[in-house]
Amino acid sequence: MEEKKRTRQPNGASSIYLGTDGKWHGRVTVGVKDDGKPDRRHVERRTQAEVIKGVRELEKQRDAGTVRKPGKPWTVKAWLSHWIENIAKPSVSENAFDGYEVAVRVHLIPGLGAHRLDRLEPEHLERFYRKMQDRGSKAGTAHQAHRTMRTALGEAVRRGHITINPAEIAKAPRLEEEEIEPYTVDEVQRLLLEAAKSPNSARWVIALALGLRQGEALGVKWEDVDLDAGYIRIRKNRLRPRYRHGCGGTCGRKAAGYCPEREQIRREAKPTKSRAGRRTIGLPDELVKLLRKHKEVQDREREEAGEAWQDKGYVFAKPDGEPLIPNTDYHHWKKLLTDAGVRDGRLHDARHTAGTVLLLLGVPDRIVDSIMGWEPGGAARMRARYMHVTDPMLKRVARQVGQALWALGRLNPRRPAEAPSKAPPGPNETETETEDHRGPDRDPVEASVCPGGRVRRIRDSNS
Repeated sequence: MEEKKRTRQPNGASSIYLGTDGKWHGRVTVGVKDDGKPDRRHVERRTQAEVIKGVRELEKQRDAGTVRKPGKPWTVKAWLSHWIENIAKPSVSENAFDGYEVAVRVHLIPGLGAHRLDRLEPEHLERFYRKMQDRGSKAGTAHQAHRTMRTALGEAVRRGHITINPAEIAKAPRLEEEEIEPYTVDEVQRLLLEAAKSPNSARWVIALALGLRQGEALGVKWEDVDLDAGYIRIRKNRLRPRYRHGCGGTCGRKAAGYCPEREQIRREAKPTKSRAGRRTIGLPDELVKLLRKHKEVQDREREEAGEAWQDKGYVFAKPDGEPLIPNTDYHHWKKLLTDAGVRDGRLHDARHTAGTVLLLLGVPDRIVDSIMGWEPGGAARMRARYMHVTDPMLKRVARQVGQALWALGRLNPRRPAEAPSKAPPGPNETETETEDHRGPDRDPVEASVCPGGRVRRIRDSNS
C-alpha cells in the first residue's frame, strides 16, 4: 500500500507533524518580522497531545496580541537599564526619575538583574522584597522598588517583550501609613519665635501659615509676589540640583557637587506638576509685613555682594542671590526644631499643620483645596488625611455630648418613692417650655434633645 504523504497546510495555518527525530513538532505563524517575512514559531514536544496543547496556547497568545517579540530574550538587568535611560528619563519629572534611578541602580539590578525577563515570576519579587527588609531596608524603600519594577515591567508588557506583569500579581511590601500629628499652637509659636532670629524667617512662616510644599516655597520669585495687593502666585517648583565635573576629573573630588568647576546639568525649577498646583493665595497682613522686612534685608545683601550678586529673583536665597538648595533648607528646618525645643518632625509636617488649621477654622472645602493645591479628584481624600483629630477637638466633642446627656438626666430625675410631691397644676395652669429649676420635689417631666444638643422641655406627662 502506498504511504500517504503529509499535505501542505494553507499559508498562515499552523502545522503539526512527527519529525524524523521521533519528536512531535508544531509551527505557528504569529505575525510578521521587521524584515517583512512571516514570524513562525516552533513548538517541540515528546507526544502529539503535548505539541497540540503548545500550538493552541501559542495561537491564543497570537490572537490576544501577547506573543513575545522575536530575538534574543531580555534579562531583567538589560531591560531595566534600557528603560531607565531611554524611556523613563525623557518622560518623567526629574524628582520621579531620581527615585526610579536609585531603586534600579541600588536594589533591583543587583538583586534581580540575572533573571530572564520572560521568566521572572511573582515569587521572585516577593522573596526579593523580603530579603531587602531582612537586610535592613525600610518598608518604604522596598515599596518604592516594587513601584519602580511594576512601572518598568508594565512598559515591557505594552511593547510585547513579556505577556504578563509579575509585579501586578506579586504582593507589595506592607506599608503602614504613619500617623502624623500636626504641631500644636504652642509649638508653632515657639518655632516662629526662633525663626525670627534667622535671615529667612519668612520661609518658615510661609510653611506654617500657607502650607506650601518645600519645592513651591523655594521656587517663589519676587515677580510672583504682590505685597500691595496681598497675594502670592505659586507657579514653579524648585528642583534638587544635579552637577557634573567641569574639571575633566582632575580635581580629585568624587562627587561632582564638590568640584570647584562644577557644571549644573539640571534646570533650577520646573512648572508645578498639576493645574491645581498653579494657584494664587492671599497673604495675611502679618505675613505681608514680614515679607517687606525680608525684602529690605535682601536688598542690603545685594548691595554688600556687589558684582558677586546673582540676580535670579528668588524670594528665599543665599547671601549671594543663588537659590536655596532643598537639602540645605531641610537641614535648616531640623536645626530650627532643635533650637526651638520642638519635637522632631518632617518639613512636610508644617504643611499638615497648615491644612489642619484651615479645616479646624471651618474654611469651605473649595477654598482649602485651592490654598493647598489639591487636585479636584483627590481633594476629599487629602482633606481626610490632613484633618487630624487633636486633643482639644476630642475634649470639645466630649463636653458637647456630656452637656446633652447630663442636661437630659437633670430634667428627668428618678424621684424616691417617699419624697413629697407637689399638687398638680390647676385647670387654668400650664407648664412653660423654660429650663427646669423646680428641684427634686417637683413632678417628673419629659424632655427631648433637639439638633445641636439643645434640650427642650415638654409638658408634664400627668397634666
